[in-house]
Amino acid sequence: MGGMSEEMDTGKARASAWFRALRDEIVAAFEALEDRASGAAAPGRFEVGRTRRTEEGGGDAGGGLMSVMRGGRAFEKVGVNVSTVHGRLGARAQAAMAARGVPGMESDPRFWASGISLVAHMENPHAPAVHMNTRMFWTPHAWWFGGGADLNPCIEYPEDTLHFHTTLEAACDAHDPGYYPRFKSWADEYFFVPHRGRARGVGGIFYDDLNTGDWEADFAFTQAVGRAFLPAFLPLAERRMGTGWSDADRDVQLIHRGLYAEYNLVYDRGTKFGLETGHDANAVLMSLPPLAKWV
Repeated sequence: MGGMSEEMDTGKARASAWFRALRDEIVAAFEALEDRASGAAAPGRFEVGRTRRTEEGGGDAGGGLMSVMRGGRAFEKVGVNVSTVHGRLGARAQAAMAARGVPGMESDPRFWASGISLVAHMENPHAPAVHMNTRMFWTPHAWWFGGGADLNPCIEYPEDTLHFHTTLEAACDAHDPGYYPRFKSWADEYFFVPHRGRARGVGGIFYDDLNTGDWEADFAFTQAVGRAFLPAFLPLAERRMGTGWSDADRDVQLIHRGLYAEYNLVYDRGTKFGLETGHDANAVLMSLPPLAKWV
């Protein structure tokens, strides 16, 4: 992690605007998929609301948009959130940042963060659930990017897993041939559920604290990850959304969603950070599935 430059305010504005543009592109693509899945039936549509982060004492500290579609033909529930927030980190968040090597937390706990986060839970059990996020974080003494995407099928198809990983690998290789093996391994470790002894899905890539010292290069890579998402995921959703399924398939899907919920509530770093820093709880918990089951 490195220090600030005089251009950082411009960089923050560019990053925030790009996350919003990516959000708009994904929302449009998902509604178009709904149109193709629905036939003569009414397609699902996103409900859009504003989110707000409040500082201790009630002060405004930014916010964003929460876009959620429920009960669609392709998507049983999908959320695409974008936010830009700022303020001062509380004691627990300061300690967590300091433990990760972020300098200056004790003397100046101000922060700024912007990003996009999405989770899609599909109607058809043969279509995989998916998660993606990209983000930028700033403190007075450091800045970094993070993000990634991972696929979470309840019924696995090796060809789907291969397509998803190959697409992400190509996006990584265009920037650094070492990124994909490094960030794939990071995802395998990060999305592992210790109390179940298994991964929550078939992986993808995950990275955090990315600061090579070249803001433009790191931002360009983060944009590449965001752009790779639709080509990685949409063909899989399109391929599987018309597959016939049984009650047994639905049961498998609901049990797998229980695993997903456990991970997000117990281990996910973004969920913990959002709740601890006062962001809109409904937006933070958007990732949870609409229905789940435990045996």
